Amino acid sequence: MSVVSAEVVVVGAGSAGCVVAGRLAEQGRDVLLLEAGPDYGPVGSGRWPAELLSARMLATTHDWGYTSGRWVFERARVMGGCSSHNGAIAAVGHRADYDGWGLPGWAGDDVAPLFQQVIERMRVRAYEAHEAGPFHARCLDAAADLGWTIASDLCDLDAGASFGLETVNVVGHTRWNAGFAYLDHVRGGSLRVLDEVMVDRLVAWDGSGSSGGSGSSGGTGSSGGTVRLAAERRGEPIVIEGGTVVLAGGVYGTPLLLERSGIGAPEALRAAGVQVRVALPGVGGNLHDHSMVHADRRVGPVLQQWLDEAAATGFLPEEQTLGKFVSSVSTDGLYDTHVFPVCASDQTSFLHGRVHVEVACMTPRSRGAVHISSAAPQAHPHIDHGYLNDTANPDGSSHDLAVLRDGLVHAERLLQHPRLAQVLGERLTDMSTDSAIRDTVTHYYHPVGTCAMGDGPLAVCDADGRVHGVPGVVVADVCLMPQIPRGNTNLPAVMIGERIALTL
Repeated sequence: MSVVSAEVVVVGAGSAGCVVAGRLAEQGRDVLLLEAGPDYGPVGSGRWPAELLSARMLATTHDWGYTSGRWVFERARVMGGCSSHNGAIAAVGHRADYDGWGLPGWAGDDVAPLFQQVIERMRVRAYEAHEAGPFHARCLDAAADLGWTIASDLCDLDAGASFGLETVNVVGHTRWNAGFAYLDHVRGGSLRVLDEVMVDRLVAWDGSGSSGGSGSSGGTGSSGGTVRLAAERRGEPIVIEGGTVVLAGGVYGTPLLLERSGIGAPEALRAAGVQVRVALPGVGGNLHDHSMVHADRRVGPVLQQWLDEAAATGFLPEEQTLGKFVSSVSTDGLYDTHVFPVCASDQTSFLHGRVHVEVACMTPRSRGAVHISSAAPQAHPHIDHGYLNDTANPDGSSHDLAVLRDGLVHAERLLQHPRLAQVLGERLTDMSTDSAIRDTVTHYYHPVGTCAMGDGPLAVCDADGRVHGVPGVVVADVCLMPQIPRGNTNLPAVMIGERIALTL
């Protein structure tokens, strides 16, 4: 059995893992980056599949296959993680989100300079007016006529409610993923990349193979010994050893790896037949996302012709405009709702001749959990997001449902405006009742929170990402978020990589 070792081992080459590995490699540190999917090399290698490069629509290949009931939770299994898969919408949330975490080093003033570095590295820009497709150009006209503030301010931590062209990490027509941004220039140096590696579990983490305690703080983030991982690459077992191991497997992958290692909620581990080594009841809990519903219309024939003509002559992204609104249940007076149109020319798109105006609750209170179903790394996990399960209002009603209900009013106002109504057909989905919202609610591709930072009984990590009671093991991905920010989460994931890299 082969053994591979490094000073720092990063498990997962997603949006945050690429940042940690790249930043440490820039310092000449000995870094080993493990990725479960393929590594297609730098941006100019010629080996990247077109779907993973084109920012025109979401990619569907290279997926982990996570599902639960009627939902599919797309997570990318490839270099760059979801930054190679997503809509490339660049947003940072609001300053108040990070202040609200109450954690040292994570306040708005702390993360602002990190976000500036992220924006530069990820090549973030705003779509320009001449780039707007025929549908989104009309959305902008309608929004202005409705009196909505027009701005492209998704990367401003202090911005308020507005509607405008999106900011994106798109270079030309290419989705600029975290691998391109943080790894290409350090390949061939102190960074080593092993792709197609499935990490099974942590075997030892205190230099002697014992559990390292049962819940006390891990101290310095380096064990003074060796952290050992059991893994498999292309069917062959391997052992990975590092002075520090950074877990960046994502909101599902990171807690599942901890649980397979015997680190987690005792009842969840015992149910899966795993021996408890470190009792951390918060592992896999606090799972949440921006819940989402939509208003829709059929594409009219004239609009369909315009879309087809635009797609044939140039770049026509599905998403280009987005609005932020304040709902009637906002508790801080800040926007808590996203309202964004989606439209495509390709009849193979998931839209199938429809336009959507998506509505998302950006301050969700609903919570769920993810847990292993067995100790086998290939076993499908139990995933329950608990959408719209919050009943925090005095009358027992759902805050999240109320936000979505208010957002649908804005969506209908947009669709009913003459600039859009004259090129659209009939409504296809009736969203006028709470039961309709509950029946159709889905996710906004932004799951977070399953190894949350903090000091309370359900905290999994400290403010530097160090796993409580597991010396030498650090988490560096959106699992750390105690509460999701009110924006798309890819740039915050990259920011987390920048922040954790500073502590290693």
